[in-house]
Amino acid sequence: MSIIYTLDGALLKSQLPKFSFEKTVNAKRESVFEVFSNFENYQKLFPQHFPSVRIRSVRNDVSVVEEHLNLGSNELLIMAKHVSKTPVLHEVFVIGGDGKGSHIQEQFIDVLEGTKILVDVNLKLTAKMKICGLFRKNKFQSYYEQILNDFVKRAEN
Repeated sequence: MSIIYTLDGALLKSQLPKFSFEKTVNAKRESVFEVFSNFENYQKLFPQHFPSVRIRSVRNDVSVVEEHLNLGSNELLIMAKHVSKTPVLHEVFVIGGDGKGSHIQEQFIDVLEGTKILVDVNLKLTAKMKICGLFRKNKFQSYYEQILNDFVKRAEN
């Protein structure tokens, strides 16, 4: 994370955490996609990460969902738009709350070993989280990877 200051020392701009993951899951693409895009059951399947999920609107492959998300020691309240293209793409756009403007893209690719998942994360943090997270891009990446690993474990079972 780089931080730019003005001459008087005021914080001018910071680049926010962007990171990517590539994982291969020993399961068929359709079942892997089902776990990752099943936001309706995140609270039941992953209560340690999603203590509360409330669906606000569903229209075809686009849903708006209110979510409490635990990202490390940070609890975020977000309004997320989930967009799915079964079984190849699941995107999450944070349209309100903590992390507004964040974007997560998950691509699912058939490979001999099962399914390759390509995940791109672009976090937009609130001012409070920026201060708490200064110089901690690796922490946010690690927190998100824990969530991702739990999704992979569920998909392989």
